[in-house]
Amino acid sequence: MLTELLNQSVQHNCNIADAKHAANFTLCTYLMKMREFCRWDNGYALTHMLSKEEIGEWVSKREALWEDIEQQDYQTLNIDDQQYDPFQTEQINSKLLPLGLVYSGGLGNHCVPHFFLAKLEAQHDYADHKVIISSDEYARDLTAPPAMTLGDTIFIRKQSIRRMLWEKAQEWRWHKIENAMSKAFSYYPFDDDIDAALDAMTSVELNSILLHEKGEIETGHRLGEEWKMLLTEVTDARVELMLRTIKDLYADTSVTLPALIESNNIASLHFFAGNMTALRKDLCPSFVTTYKAWCEGASLEYFSAWVLRSQQHWQQLTQALLAMQTSAPEALTKAIEGARF
Repeated sequence: MLTELLNQSVQHNCNIADAKHAANFTLCTYLMKMREFCRWDNGYALTHMLSKEEIGEWVSKREALWEDIEQQDYQTLNIDDQQYDPFQTEQINSKLLPLGLVYSGGLGNHCVPHFFLAKLEAQHDYADHKVIISSDEYARDLTAPPAMTLGDTIFIRKQSIRRMLWEKAQEWRWHKIENAMSKAFSYYPFDDDIDAALDAMTSVELNSILLHEKGEIETGHRLGEEWKMLLTEVTDARVELMLRTIKDLYADTSVTLPALIESNNIASLHFFAGNMTALRKDLCPSFVTTYKAWCEGASLEYFSAWVLRSQQHWQQLTQALLAMQTSAPEALTKAIEGARF
């Protein structure tokens, strides 16, 4: 009974968050996410083919629901006859983790709320943080990020990772382009057993995602509260995205890439390259040339030397941006674009 009622309350808050923020996506991204969300909502397998009629009807109903609840406030969660604010994640999990459940309620990029309720798969400590890994998700919002760090807790969402990998695998299977992503997928039996391939790749990339979150924590400690304040003070969305991208590059060259190279995790190095966004490539064009050279025969030591130089660059740039003591978009843009690496 607790799970059923709690699931309804959490999903209601997820729906309110979607009602307020789903319009932020471009039309193409929105339609892609809604198709995937429809599969999850109906309990379909990732490989289930949706008809135009079915997805059209589902989207219409979901959008009508959002219109009805968009102005509502987020509900408190009732657990053992005690009411909790939906953002009291630590207190809520103190009640749910012993029951094999995990909950998260926090703010993502652009202060967009994200909520989820899922089955607890594993948990362990990392430095002064707790790592919680979830599996089957009972309530979620449209975006469903694979990982998020809230306070002292790193949340890793295994089902979301598997879904994300499936979407990328589908795109690769459609286009069959020879690139970094195709190299990553070649390490798994996608042509013979999709489920086995997804399971294997999920386990491997879960570790890569955890490494990134650890990198975010370590670099966050180095940058301190000043960096968080800078992000909240910046009002230009593009500048905020550039700042977050720089922090990601700093985190990945500090922790993720060194660990992948040390463990000789070739598949994940290709997958990392395949996930380099256009903005990352623009701010860090030397990664593209370094990765290309490595694919053409350069050693991992060559790759590792670049990682060290890159980490030093992003460390210096983040400190320089903080030293500017400004959140003016023009000044920050000029400084960032003038410090490509």
